[in-house]
Amino acid sequence: MLFLALCIFIAAYFFGSISSAILICKLRGLPDPRTQGSKNPGATNVLRMSDKPTALAVLIFDVLKGAIPVYGAYKLGVEPIYLGFIAISACLGHMHPIFFNFKGGKAVATAFGALAPMSWWFALALIVTWVFVAKTTRYSSLAAIVTVSLAPLYTWILKPLYTNSVTMLSLLILFKHRSNIVRLIKGTEDKLSS
Repeated sequence: MLFLALCIFIAAYFFGSISSAILICKLRGLPDPRTQGSKNPGATNVLRMSDKPTALAVLIFDVLKGAIPVYGAYKLGVEPIYLGFIAISACLGHMHPIFFNFKGGKAVATAFGALAPMSWWFALALIVTWVFVAKTTRYSSLAAIVTVSLAPLYTWILKPLYTNSVTMLSLLILFKHRSNIVRLIKGTEDKLSS
C-alpha cells in the first residue's frame, strides 16, 4: 500500500504541474498570467485578464488536478494519512510546476478539488464559506484564507478521520498566502471586480 501511495504521490505532483491558466491563456492568445495582474496563474487572475468562460475553464481543470489523484487513491484503498500527502503533492505541483520553471499559483482550487470528494456537505460548506466572504469583502484571497482556516473544523465535524490530513493541506495553503495576508493588513490587496 505504501508503494502504491508513493506512486500516486509522484503522479499527483506531475499532474498538478500542468498549469491550466498558462496553457489556456496561451491557446486564447492572452499574456502569461504570471506577468499580469496579481501574477498568479489561477482562475481569479485569469478572470481579471479575460472573461468568465476562460476563468471557469481554468477553475474546473485546477479542481480536477486535486480531485482525480486523491479520489483515485481513495478508491484504491489508500489510507487517510497518505491521502493527505497526495493532496499536498498535487498542490505543490500547482505551486511549483516542474513544466513551468517552478513558478505556479496558490493552489486554492486544486486544494478544493482534493478535499471536495470527502463529502458533498463538506464541499458545500467550503463553497458557501468562500462565496460569503468573497461577496461581503470583495477579497478573493481573504475568502481563500478564511475557507482553508475553517476546513479542519468542518472536517472534524463531518469526517473526523481526515482532520490531520486536511490540517496539513490547510497550513500549506495558508503559508502560500502569507504575502496576501501582509497586503490585507496593509490595505493594499486587490479586490474582485463587480
